[in-house]
Amino acid sequence: MGPERDHLQRCIAQPLAHPTISLEAEVPEVLLDGMREFLAAHPHWDQMELITSALAGFLFQNGCSDRQVSEHYLNGLFRASR
Repeated sequence: MGPERDHLQRCIAQPLAHPTISLEAEVPEVLLDGMREFLAAHPHWDQMELITSALAGFLFQNGCSDRQVSEHYLNGLFRASR
């Protein structure tokens, strides 16, 4: 098992109510620019909330039925309407 998988397994095993992990990803520059523009226009959002909302939206829309993923997805929808 690689070090990334080990880290993920440790995070999943944590007894915290909402464990978090750090992610590092390479994204197309156009997406990064879009994210920066969105955050500049919506100061009540931060980078973590945007990424969490986007990931939850993707998972939910592609069939993930986990209750907490659904909650993140719905929270993002209502937050986006502010």
